[in-house]
Amino acid sequence: MRDPNPPTIRQLQYFDAVARHLNYRSAAEELAISQPALTAQISALENGLKVALLERSRSGTHLTPEGRELLPHAREVIAAMRTLREHAAVASEGHQATYRLGVPPTLGPYLLPHVMPELHQRHSGLKLYVREQPHQILLQELRSGALDLAILPLPLDARGLVVQAMFTEPLRYVIPADHPLAGRSVVRPRQLRGEKVLTLEAQHHIHSLVKEACANLGAVIQRDYEGTSLDTLRQMVVMGLGTAFLPALYIHSEMHRPEALHVCDLQGMTLTREHGLAWRAGAPSRHFYRRLSSDIIDIVGLRLGKAISLAGKYKSRGARR
Repeated sequence: MRDPNPPTIRQLQYFDAVARHLNYRSAAEELAISQPALTAQISALENGLKVALLERSRSGTHLTPEGRELLPHAREVIAAMRTLREHAAVASEGHQATYRLGVPPTLGPYLLPHVMPELHQRHSGLKLYVREQPHQILLQELRSGALDLAILPLPLDARGLVVQAMFTEPLRYVIPADHPLAGRSVVRPRQLRGEKVLTLEAQHHIHSLVKEACANLGAVIQRDYEGTSLDTLRQMVVMGLGTAFLPALYIHSEMHRPEALHVCDLQGMTLTREHGLAWRAGAPSRHFYRRLSSDIIDIVGLRLGKAISLAGKYKSRGARR
């Protein structure tokens, strides 16, 4: 007998979003629908499956035991549908599908505006949906099929992935204009001993880089003043709460006007982060992704070559297929 209310792909996507956020409001914002509409679709899915997937209480939203068991299967269906669409796009040879690209929030806003216009000129039918999340979440969503591509910090666990190294970005030392070291283009590493250094929250990749650098330099991480964004971090330095290491692309994009900050480098020492483009090794569009990564590298070199260093001859890492 035909099921009168079979689950839909959209309902499964809604379930996945709520399961990731464990918050209906945040999931609704991501999905660009109203919270009542999301609640109605989840209820319809639960009625269709004849099982409760989510529990809402005063303490928040939680997966039921049945929801935890069914979530991986729901994600498999979502990934299978995405694969079907990718195959169709490849078959049409026009790449008209919408590809989901993940980027860290400390990189995307300062990289993509320089890349997207020319990328769309080279691939007129290309449609990209960009999602910003910390790198751990991006890697998880790439593996699950929620993302097609992701720009991630290297090195990373490349099992099942192809990772194309793209470029290396310096982190430069930023201090208030009234700091004793202000006015110098280069400072000696020993001059940072005992300096108070601000950084982002631990979920950001930059945090671990700055933490290791401070340990080597004898600088002190200000744990009471961890920033939530690079803009917040910059303002905290302006207010005299400490110094910071900021990425070169952020400085290039956001600090081109005179302000109450001074940017300098460390003598004989360079703090950097490396970025790569990753995709699943078995993705139907993997050959297109490789061409896309080469185009992005080319555009970055043309537009931002003074701020970053391109990866050596675009050597791919990870699985190959």
